[in-house]
Amino acid sequence: MTVQTFSPDNMFQPVPYNHVAVGTGTRHVHVAGQIARDGEANRIATGDLAGQVAQVLRNTALGLAGAGATFSDVVRLRFFMAQSAPEKFGDFMAGIALVAEELDLPQPLPPVSVIGVDFLFEPDVLIELEAYAILD
Repeated sequence: MTVQTFSPDNMFQPVPYNHVAVGTGTRHVHVAGQIARDGEANRIATGDLAGQVAQVLRNTALGLAGAGATFSDVVRLRFFMAQSAPEKFGDFMAGIALVAEELDLPQPLPPVSVIGVDFLFEPDVLIELEAYAILD
């Protein structure tokens, strides 16, 4: 196994992700910021944060698969959320739940950051996701 995830004792809990990931492989996979568009650049789930979160995770899975990786190889997920607010995190988590089984997402997730930004590059883009994985 090239990636080990864990949460040391006395770190903030409960959270739906591990706090630490250690990668021991030699091939690094970086998936660029994914947004809620399909393979033909059609907008998916306009105005629906949960739907957009699900789509960016699907797109990220495609990028990982293209490199021979899966979410179990991921050492870090970094989300950027436009106009982030505490009341949006229910929809954010609902989007993850929508595809958790479909994409075989590890539970808990690898280390995750959700960074609030004023806007993303298009007004209808609510969420963007970058992933970093390590393979042998």
